[in-house]
Amino acid sequence: MQSCSVVDKVQTQVQPETKVSGHRKRIGLYGGTFNPIHNAHLFMADQVGHALCFDRVDFLPDAKPPHIDHKDSLDPQLRLQMLELAVADNPFLGIEHAELERGGVSYTYDTIKYLLDKHPDVDYYFIIGGDMVDYLDKWYRINDLIRLPHFHFVGVHRQRAKNETRYPVIWVDVPTVDFSSTDIRQRVQHGQSIKYMVPDAVSKFIEEHQLYRE
Repeated sequence: MQSCSVVDKVQTQVQPETKVSGHRKRIGLYGGTFNPIHNAHLFMADQVGHALCFDRVDFLPDAKPPHIDHKDSLDPQLRLQMLELAVADNPFLGIEHAELERGGVSYTYDTIKYLLDKHPDVDYYFIIGGDMVDYLDKWYRINDLIRLPHFHFVGVHRQRAKNETRYPVIWVDVPTVDFSSTDIRQRVQHGQSIKYMVPDAVSKFIEEHQLYRE
Protein backbone atom coordinates (compact mmCIF):
# COMPACT_ATOMS: atom_id res chain seq x y z
CA MET A 1 0.00 0.00 0.00
CA GLN A 2 1.19 3.49 -0.80
CA SER A 3 2.02 5.76 2.13
CA CYS A 4 -0.32 8.74 2.00
CA SER A 5 -0.58 12.00 3.89
CA VAL A 6 -4.18 12.72 4.87
CA VAL A 7 -4.41 16.27 6.13
CA ASP A 8 -6.70 18.77 7.77
CA LYS A 9 -6.77 22.37 6.60
CA VAL A 10 -5.58 23.82 9.90
CA GLN A 11 -2.65 21.45 10.39
CA THR A 12 0.89 22.75 10.05
CA GLN A 13 2.36 19.33 9.25
CA VAL A 14 1.09 16.38 7.25
CA GLN A 15 0.31 13.09 8.96
CA PRO A 16 1.06 9.78 7.18
CA GLU A 17 -1.76 7.28 6.85
CA THR A 18 -2.39 4.31 4.62
CA LYS A 19 -4.09 5.15 1.35
CA VAL A 20 -7.51 3.56 0.99
CA SER A 21 -9.50 2.79 -2.13
CA GLY A 22 -12.79 4.47 -3.00
CA HIS A 23 -11.59 8.00 -2.23
CA ARG A 24 -12.58 11.08 -4.22
CA LYS A 25 -10.00 12.03 -6.80
CA ARG A 26 -7.41 14.40 -5.29
CA ILE A 27 -5.85 16.80 -7.79
CA GLY A 28 -3.27 19.45 -7.02
CA LEU A 29 -3.44 22.68 -8.99
CA TYR A 30 -0.35 24.81 -9.43
CA GLY A 31 -1.31 28.11 -11.03
CA GLY A 32 0.96 30.67 -12.61
CA THR A 33 2.19 32.35 -15.75
CA PHE A 34 5.07 29.87 -16.28
CA ASN A 35 7.03 32.31 -18.38
CA PRO A 36 8.85 29.96 -18.72
CA ILE A 37 8.18 26.75 -16.78
CA HIS A 38 11.37 25.70 -14.97
CA ASN A 39 12.76 22.92 -12.82
CA ALA A 40 11.86 24.58 -9.51
CA HIS A 41 8.19 24.56 -10.61
CA LEU A 42 8.43 20.89 -11.55
CA PHE A 43 10.25 19.95 -8.35
CA MET A 44 7.72 21.68 -6.09
CA ALA A 45 4.72 20.20 -7.91
CA ASP A 46 6.16 16.69 -7.73
CA GLN A 47 7.21 16.98 -4.07
CA VAL A 48 3.89 18.41 -2.84
CA GLY A 49 1.86 15.97 -4.90
CA HIS A 50 3.63 12.95 -3.48
CA ALA A 51 3.71 14.32 0.09
CA LEU A 52 -0.08 14.68 0.06
CA CYS A 53 -0.70 11.60 -2.07
CA PHE A 54 -2.53 13.38 -4.87
CA ASP A 55 -3.70 11.43 -7.89
CA ARG A 56 -1.84 13.98 -9.97
CA VAL A 57 -0.78 17.63 -10.04
CA ASP A 58 -1.93 19.84 -12.90
CA PHE A 59 -0.21 23.07 -13.88
CA LEU A 60 -2.79 25.83 -14.42
CA PRO A 61 -1.38 28.42 -16.84
CA ASP A 62 -3.25 31.71 -16.89
CA ALA A 63 -4.42 33.50 -20.02
CA LYS A 64 -4.07 37.04 -18.69
CA PRO A 65 -2.83 37.26 -15.08
CA PRO A 66 -4.46 40.09 -13.07
CA HIS A 67 -1.28 41.29 -11.34
CA ILE A 68 1.37 41.11 -14.09
CA ASP A 69 2.35 43.69 -16.71
CA HIS A 70 0.87 42.11 -19.83
CA LYS A 71 3.52 43.52 -22.14
CA ASP A 72 6.06 41.29 -20.34
CA SER A 73 3.97 38.12 -20.63
CA LEU A 74 4.71 35.72 -23.47
CA ASP A 75 1.95 34.52 -25.79
CA PRO A 76 -0.14 31.92 -23.90
CA GLN A 77 0.28 29.29 -26.62
CA LEU A 78 4.07 29.51 -26.43
CA ARG A 79 3.94 29.15 -22.64
CA LEU A 80 1.61 26.17 -23.06
CA GLN A 81 3.94 24.48 -25.54
CA MET A 82 6.81 24.75 -23.06
CA LEU A 83 4.61 23.28 -20.32
CA GLU A 84 3.70 20.36 -22.57
CA LEU A 85 7.37 19.67 -23.21
CA ALA A 86 8.19 19.92 -19.50
CA VAL A 87 5.61 17.37 -18.30
CA ALA A 88 5.78 14.98 -21.26
CA ASP A 89 7.90 12.39 -19.44
CA ASN A 90 6.03 12.43 -16.11
CA PRO A 91 2.48 11.00 -16.03
CA PHE A 92 2.03 12.34 -12.48
CA LEU A 93 2.13 15.91 -13.82
CA GLY A 94 -0.45 17.33 -16.21
CA ILE A 95 -1.91 20.59 -17.50
CA GLU A 96 -5.32 22.08 -16.76
CA HIS A 97 -6.40 24.30 -19.69
CA ALA A 98 -9.40 25.96 -18.01
CA GLU A 99 -8.01 29.50 -17.79
CA LEU A 100 -6.52 29.43 -21.29
CA GLU A 101 -9.82 28.19 -22.72
CA ARG A 102 -11.88 30.79 -20.87
CA GLY A 103 -9.48 33.61 -21.73
CA GLY A 104 -9.36 37.03 -20.12
CA VAL A 105 -8.13 37.88 -16.64
CA SER A 106 -7.72 34.87 -14.39
CA TYR A 107 -9.16 34.91 -10.86
CA THR A 108 -8.81 31.80 -8.73
CA TYR A 109 -12.38 31.93 -7.43
CA ASP A 110 -13.86 31.90 -10.94
CA THR A 111 -11.57 29.08 -12.07
CA ILE A 112 -12.20 26.83 -9.07
CA LYS A 113 -15.96 27.39 -9.25
CA TYR A 114 -15.86 26.40 -12.92
CA LEU A 115 -13.76 23.28 -12.26
CA LEU A 116 -15.87 22.10 -9.33
CA ASP A 117 -19.03 22.44 -11.41
CA LYS A 118 -17.37 20.53 -14.25
CA HIS A 119 -15.79 17.82 -12.06
CA PRO A 120 -17.98 17.28 -8.97
CA ASP A 121 -16.07 14.11 -8.04
CA VAL A 122 -12.74 15.91 -7.53
CA ASP A 123 -11.14 17.55 -4.50
CA TYR A 124 -8.90 20.39 -5.66
CA TYR A 125 -5.79 21.46 -3.75
CA PHE A 126 -4.43 24.83 -4.84
CA ILE A 127 -0.66 25.00 -4.31
CA ILE A 128 0.95 28.34 -3.43
CA GLY A 129 4.19 29.47 -1.81
CA GLY A 130 4.26 30.86 1.69
CA ASP A 131 4.99 34.31 0.25
CA MET A 132 1.62 34.22 -1.54
CA VAL A 133 -0.14 32.94 1.58
CA ASP A 134 0.91 36.19 3.27
CA TYR A 135 -1.37 38.09 0.87
CA LEU A 136 -4.44 35.87 0.77
CA ASP A 137 -6.53 38.60 2.38
CA LYS A 138 -6.09 40.63 -0.83
CA TRP A 139 -7.28 37.86 -3.17
CA TYR A 140 -10.45 38.35 -5.20
CA ARG A 141 -13.46 36.92 -3.30
CA ILE A 142 -11.19 35.09 -0.87
CA ASN A 143 -13.95 34.50 1.68
CA ASP A 144 -16.17 32.94 -0.97
CA LEU A 145 -13.24 30.91 -2.29
CA ILE A 146 -12.42 29.23 1.02
CA ARG A 147 -16.09 28.29 1.48
CA LEU A 148 -16.26 26.35 -1.78
CA PRO A 149 -16.78 22.63 -1.13
CA HIS A 150 -13.92 20.28 -1.99
CA PHE A 151 -11.42 23.12 -2.30
CA HIS A 152 -8.24 23.46 -0.22
CA PHE A 153 -5.19 25.71 -0.12
CA VAL A 154 -1.78 24.07 0.16
CA GLY A 155 0.98 26.38 1.38
CA VAL A 156 4.66 25.61 0.83
CA HIS A 157 6.83 27.04 3.60
CA ARG A 158 9.23 29.76 2.43
CA GLN A 159 12.17 31.04 4.46
CA ARG A 160 11.53 34.75 3.88
CA ALA A 161 7.74 34.60 4.28
CA LYS A 162 5.63 34.92 7.42
CA ASN A 163 4.01 31.55 6.65
CA GLU A 164 1.01 32.56 8.73
CA THR A 165 -2.61 33.27 7.83
CA ARG A 166 -6.07 33.33 9.32
CA TYR A 167 -7.31 31.28 6.37
CA PRO A 168 -7.35 27.46 6.33
CA VAL A 169 -4.15 26.21 4.72
CA ILE A 170 -2.47 22.80 4.59
CA TRP A 171 1.25 23.44 5.13
CA VAL A 172 3.96 21.36 3.48
CA ASP A 173 7.75 21.54 3.73
CA VAL A 174 9.66 21.23 0.46
CA PRO A 175 13.41 21.81 -0.04
CA THR A 176 13.97 25.27 -1.48
CA VAL A 177 15.11 25.67 -5.08
CA ASP A 178 15.61 29.40 -5.27
CA PHE A 179 15.40 30.73 -8.81
CA SER A 180 12.53 32.21 -10.79
CA SER A 181 11.22 32.60 -14.32
CA THR A 182 12.50 36.18 -14.18
CA ASP A 183 16.01 34.88 -13.46
CA ILE A 184 15.80 32.59 -16.49
CA ARG A 185 14.54 35.32 -18.82
CA GLN A 186 17.35 37.61 -17.69
CA ARG A 187 19.97 34.90 -18.15
CA VAL A 188 18.74 34.19 -21.68
CA GLN A 189 18.74 37.89 -22.47
CA HIS A 190 22.37 38.16 -21.34
CA GLY A 191 23.49 35.01 -23.15
CA GLN A 192 24.05 32.99 -19.97
CA SER A 193 23.45 29.26 -19.57
CA ILE A 194 20.12 27.97 -18.24
CA LYS A 195 21.18 24.32 -18.26
CA TYR A 196 19.73 22.42 -15.27
CA MET A 197 17.34 25.33 -14.64
CA VAL A 198 14.79 24.20 -17.23
CA PRO A 199 14.20 20.83 -18.91
CA ASP A 200 16.41 20.31 -21.96
CA ALA A 201 13.37 20.28 -24.25
CA VAL A 202 12.28 23.68 -22.90
CA SER A 203 15.79 25.10 -23.31
CA LYS A 204 15.83 23.89 -26.92
CA PHE A 205 12.38 25.44 -27.53
CA ILE A 206 13.54 28.79 -26.14
CA GLU A 207 16.61 28.68 -28.39
CA GLU A 208 14.73 27.61 -31.53
CA HIS A 209 12.06 30.30 -31.11
CA GLN A 210 14.54 32.99 -30.01
CA LEU A 211 12.49 33.76 -26.89
CA TYR A 212 13.44 36.30 -24.21
CA ARG A 213 16.11 37.98 -26.35
CA GLU A 214 14.82 41.47 -25.61
